[in-house]
Amino acid sequence: MTASQTLPQAQRQRCEVWTRVMGYHRPVSAFNPGKQSEHRERVHFTESAALAARQ
Repeated sequence: MTASQTLPQAQRQRCEVWTRVMGYHRPVSAFNPGKQSEHRERVHFTESAALAARQ
């Protein structure tokens, strides 16, 4: 399947996102609404951005 093709809605699955919190992994869906909002606002580390900032 190429990037331009999409699956019919009936064949799609919901992706469960897990994150590490306080030393263990938990699904984000188990967070309370405030923590879910905080997770959406996080800025994720990318190595290329970090290297560009050093120069």
